[in-house]
Amino acid sequence: MHRRIADSLLELVQGDITCQRVDAIVNAANSRLAGGSGVDGAIHRAAGPTVLEEISQQYPEGCPVGSAVISSAGNLPAKWIFHAVGPIWQGGKQGEPELLKSAYRTCLQLAAEHRCESIAFPAISTGIDAYPVDRAAADALTTIIEFLRQLDSALQVRIILFSPGAYGAFSRVLEKLLQE
Repeated sequence: MHRRIADSLLELVQGDITCQRVDAIVNAANSRLAGGSGVDGAIHRAAGPTVLEEISQQYPEGCPVGSAVISSAGNLPAKWIFHAVGPIWQGGKQGEPELLKSAYRTCLQLAAEHRCESIAFPAISTGIDAYPVDRAAADALTTIIEFLRQLDSALQVRIILFSPGAYGAFSRVLEKLLQE
């Protein structure tokens, strides 16, 4: 599924984020930037050990929740990896929506700063961090659409969803947001 937002393109794709040929791939990282399971583990396995070495040296203190840092992409078919740290879901009363939106916004700002023409996101925080997929879709898509409407250049934003359920949730939310 794809939709035009101003001069940009927003796409939803069911697939493997490590195979995306884009300028930047977003990693759903932990705050220690130590690698992990799920999307984080898959990206580090595909990128190779040099990426983990690089971020360990550049960011020894890690990255705060709601933010992101940049590294090279190693063996991935991209120029950069943006390591975004989303919140762990705790019922929505601990600022999780604002933190998730901030993680997406920071990645979009990094893309603009580095003159990216394309970026691929996973569904940040929806795996082990247990953020409800429908809520995550609404928070992510609202943030992305607002950013693209204000951007003065074109950007291809691709959200890569691993499961059919996540793809369905993001599709439903995107259709609803664009009808409002």
